[in-house]
Amino acid sequence: MKQKAAALRYDKTKENAPKLVAKGEGKTATKIIELAREHNIPIQQDEDLVEMLSKVELDKEIPPQMYKAVAEIFSFIYTTTKKS
Repeated sequence: MKQKAAALRYDKTKENAPKLVAKGEGKTATKIIELAREHNIPIQQDEDLVEMLSKVELDKEIPPQMYKAVAEIFSFIYTTTKKS
């Protein structure tokens, strides 16, 4: 099974919801993860969410039915980055 990755951006001053800014599998997924690590961007592994995000068009806000799942990820990231 190929590795998959997706990247979200959320600027609450400009956007109503997080946007999908990158997605891919295989080499593309590896590059997305490498870039995140290089820039100290938190990574959360969630295969089900990545699968759902892979169906969203690039540069589009996530649909409302994904808000709860993405909010949980953002909350986890916020909590872990605040501790360090």
